Amino acid sequence: MRISVAADERVGVARELIDELGKRGHEIVPHGALCDTERDDWAWASEAAARDVASGAADQAIVCCWTGTGASIAANKVPGVRAALCADASTAAGARTWNDANVLALSLRSTSSAELREILDAWFTTEPSAGHDDQANIAHLSEIERRV
Repeated sequence: MRISVAADERVGVARELIDELGKRGHEIVPHGALCDTERDDWAWASEAAARDVASGAADQAIVCCWTGTGASIAANKVPGVRAALCADASTAAGARTWNDANVLALSLRSTSSAELREILDAWFTTEPSAGHDDQANIAHLSEIERRV
């Protein structure tokens, strides 16, 4: 899978995230502080990764900043992106199941190495729900975007 990864700093789990994705066989597209030629601020880095997903240049993205909040907000401004800030595996599984989230947002400050692996396990092994109500909610998100 081709994964765009953005971080505004190379602290916390930023480097470990790249290593872990590589071990799992994913192709990585780096942005922000992970790329020497791009602006590393969270809004710009997260937007770049989210645009990769929206355009089809990446299958999914993972965006990171100190709390993960700014990265998730920036990513969610890109039409077609459903970014979820996840601090644990249960939240990551729920985001994939019920929200068909295509961008994972992480906190560089509070995500431990063990939590990172658990979150990635849940994220990559959970499929979106095929339930009618869940699919209707996802479709409604696209309707909301068109109205803005």
